Amino acid sequence: MEGAPAIRHRTVEANGISMHVAEAGGEDAPAVLFLHGFPELWYSWRHQMEHLAARGFRCVAPDLRGYGGTTAPPDIESYTAFHIVGDVLSLLDALGLTKVFVVGHDWGALIAWYLCLFRPERVTALVNTSVAFMRAVMIRAGAGAVKTTDYFNQAYGPTYYICRFQKPGVAEEEFCPANARYMMRQILCNRFTVGAAGKPGSEESPLPAWLTEADLDYFAAAFEKTGFTCAINYYRNMDRNWELAAPWADAKVQVPTKFIVGDGDLTYHYAGIQDYLHKGGFKADVPLLEDVVVIPGAGHFIQQEKAEEVSDIIYNFLAKFTPQPN
Repeated sequence: MEGAPAIRHRTVEANGISMHVAEAGGEDAPAVLFLHGFPELWYSWRHQMEHLAARGFRCVAPDLRGYGGTTAPPDIESYTAFHIVGDVLSLLDALGLTKVFVVGHDWGALIAWYLCLFRPERVTALVNTSVAFMRAVMIRAGAGAVKTTDYFNQAYGPTYYICRFQKPGVAEEEFCPANARYMMRQILCNRFTVGAAGKPGSEESPLPAWLTEADLDYFAAAFEKTGFTCAINYYRNMDRNWELAAPWADAKVQVPTKFIVGDGDLTYHYAGIQDYLHKGGFKADVPLLEDVVVIPGAGHFIQQEKAEEVSDIIYNFLAKFTPQPN
């Protein structure tokens, strides 16, 4: 887009790793930290970064641990939520940012929920997308607690992608570097919608209007270089996260929050999730929740599929916490 704020790139040393960080906007402006999901990169936030930077915000979007240009430790145990939250906090410290707005999607949303539980004083306000705060899945809580992978196995069976991802090497037969472009096309085109999850389209399927061949090239080039193993390792730590987060079993997310989800997103069709989101359960866990925005016609990659609408929602919410010029 002509006249759009330039995206700057640099590498920042944080929490013992090197993080590739994309930035836009003035360095003295209120900062927004964007956390991407699976299997994505900072690039998933390109539209929101442009939109918010043009409206007076500093946008910071790292490739998370194991993704893109950021260090990828080899061992599975290096990808717990505690490692990722540690990376995020260390990055903020390195950038001199005491408190920020946070915007998360998918795994980035999960990390944002954990961040707000663990260190709420570092977050001014939160916009999370696609993945709601789900205490039973995220945190061991109560005598009848069911391990995260057992929950998904019981609910959706052993072929559900989260279950298939657990055994090292199995998912990698399909998610291999040589197959990166094909896999990214499948995943982005089927959008993790409730009817399409696990039923990818063909290589010849036309790209949706919101995704260009150049966009696909960017994602594919990154995963051709890194592979998908480290990204999948996040899923292999879900049970470990659940156990380690037990000290926060009854904690609430005490950060002003807005939640956005597509009505076609698989995550909006988990058993009981709509009652939880709309009938008080979510508000009980996230007392400062402003509202839940359900976007018609959107699947899982909502910030790309409905870029302008999502950008406007984020801006209008964050602007409430930002001093306005007289």
